[in-house]
Amino acid sequence: MAKSLVIVESPAKAKTVGKFLGKNYKVEASMGHVRDLPKSQIGVNTDNNYEPKYITIRGKGKLIDTLKKEARKADKVYLATDPDREGEAISWHLSTILGLDEKDRCRIEFHEITKGAIKEAIKKSRPINMGLVNAQQGRRILDRLVGYEISPILWRKVKWGLSAGRVQSVAVRLIVDRENEIRNFIPKEYWSLIAKFEEDNKVFEAKLHSENNEKIDLENQEQVDVVLNNISNADYFVSDIKKQEKRRNPLPPFITSTLQQEGYKRLNFTAKKTMSVAQQLYEGIDVKGEGTVGLITYMRTDSVRVSEEAQKNTEEYIEKKFGSEFLPEARRTYKTKNNIQDAHEAIRPTSVERNPEEIKSSLSSEQYKLYKLIWSRFVASQMASAIFNTTTVDINANEYIFKANGSNLKFAGFTKLYSVEEDEKENTSIPDININQKLHLKEIEPKQHFTQPPARFTEATIVKTLEENGIGRPSTYAPIISTIVDRGYVVREKKTFMPTELGEIVTELLKEYFSSIVDVEFTAEMEKKLDEVEEGKENWVNIVDEFYKPLNVLIKIAEEQISKITIEEEVEETDILCDKCGKNMVIKKGRYGKFLACPGYPECKNTKAIVEELNVSCPKCSGKVVVRRTKKGRTFYGCSNYPECDFVSWGKPTEEKCPKCGTILIEKTTKTKKQFKCFNDKCDYIREEQ
Repeated sequence: MAKSLVIVESPAKAKTVGKFLGKNYKVEASMGHVRDLPKSQIGVNTDNNYEPKYITIRGKGKLIDTLKKEARKADKVYLATDPDREGEAISWHLSTILGLDEKDRCRIEFHEITKGAIKEAIKKSRPINMGLVNAQQGRRILDRLVGYEISPILWRKVKWGLSAGRVQSVAVRLIVDRENEIRNFIPKEYWSLIAKFEEDNKVFEAKLHSENNEKIDLENQEQVDVVLNNISNADYFVSDIKKQEKRRNPLPPFITSTLQQEGYKRLNFTAKKTMSVAQQLYEGIDVKGEGTVGLITYMRTDSVRVSEEAQKNTEEYIEKKFGSEFLPEARRTYKTKNNIQDAHEAIRPTSVERNPEEIKSSLSSEQYKLYKLIWSRFVASQMASAIFNTTTVDINANEYIFKANGSNLKFAGFTKLYSVEEDEKENTSIPDININQKLHLKEIEPKQHFTQPPARFTEATIVKTLEENGIGRPSTYAPIISTIVDRGYVVREKKTFMPTELGEIVTELLKEYFSSIVDVEFTAEMEKKLDEVEEGKENWVNIVDEFYKPLNVLIKIAEEQISKITIEEEVEETDILCDKCGKNMVIKKGRYGKFLACPGYPECKNTKAIVEELNVSCPKCSGKVVVRRTKKGRTFYGCSNYPECDFVSWGKPTEEKCPKCGTILIEKTTKTKKQFKCFNDKCDYIREEQ
């Protein structure tokens, strides 16, 4: 019989932990939270110090009985939930249900699922940290009060089923405010003047910089014409050359927000997918020759700290793999922003020796891509700086100065493993020229430009903005994005977020009647106060009280003053007849795009997908290729004769035939190029276009 019971959250984690602990331990999974506030009522007694009413989550009864039974049989119970506020709260709820003393050393935490980390965690078992528990409890109750007090007002005044979340509402406001900036943006004209010179059969460019040693800004065609007239017969001489070495340091290892940003930019992963795959890597993968092992440290962290042991192992790996010249002169340390608690480490591989290529066969495609990103970023963060030779040339033309800039990589350093956006740009070389040398002007090119409005938020930039403004915590970024999309407040349009009419109406209403709820600074200040609860400096009841009392007054005012808001839904009638009642169906917009609906709703609830047909014949039958969408809204292509024909493609089929075998070509587009590939798996024809 096992002497000790260890409780984790998931079966995958239980499997990995169990492998390391052996037969004297039994490892069970709680399947996440076991208790929560009830869904059917507010569950918070606002007249009695905001006492929460916790109930057993529906469906967890049998699981709890099993955990109680195993706990009674064990000499010792260890609670090994995730090492963060949420995990601490789960452990506290488990200790309550199992009748454990919260002062008992029943809590263990580890930031990587390896044998050494788990054994060390058991040696360092501790009581439950009530600071962490109270911070989570305070957040949960704040969110419940906002959601259950304000949402019913939105149901009655705007539309049934709406919700107002304490943090999600701020995220929607950021997107709405950005959209208003774009709408109100007035483009401003400006010009650049580029001189192209040719020396030693090499052409290089210089940009107009100054006039009489003062920076010049060209705002219109007339100003450009004046400059062109003044230099029409000018000679161009090199007046100054500056050559220097420029060092570029590696980026720090990933924290949750930067992992989500890079996962989106480099892998096209949503924040939700990034965290889901990272969870798999953390909880354990069956690696050939090793068995089940956690590949990365805990992925919900805002600390860039790296353990001394991990740094030492990485330095040895870099020296062995790349050579001693790729090690920095001094060990790299990175400073964590603000006053973040440094109990966690940055996200890193649990063993740098597990090169992504060597374990690729044990990973799914998504796991491999994300693990490689994490591994490369971490190893690069401990490597030497990249060194560039830079050249700046001043070229005189009468009273004007043109500047040319060149840059060449001298030493790759960390970029050998992990390139950043600036490094991916082409090196610009300047031919060997001397001061006072007269240059041969090939042409002068004036270019008209207009200032651009701020860009809409993407998954990467909204996460970055939330983090920079102190909104939410590492564990909340992905759920925030999923929530505001799922509830129809924003939509994804070409990978950017646009507010819906509903999102704008709700935001404006909240700004008018509940300004603090959608105020960025107020929400960030609330996060700081929750941090102080965690540190034992603040009482969570006081913070909730300070928030709720003024909110309660605003709720009463809003109930009296807000008039019923009607959202006019745009409908477009079609000539397609409803096959249930015969009425002309209309086009409506839903969560996954446009669809056909019967105007006789609710008597007739018939709906149909809108089939977009490409002018391309199916390569398998006589049907036409049509555009379809998955339940998650991802576009793919299939045959109009489905299910009789099973043709399907993620890439867009084209009318063009393969020059090798005559099958249709499939188009795939990346950020920089288009690729045309033969649909026939046995044909290797590929063509790329910029």
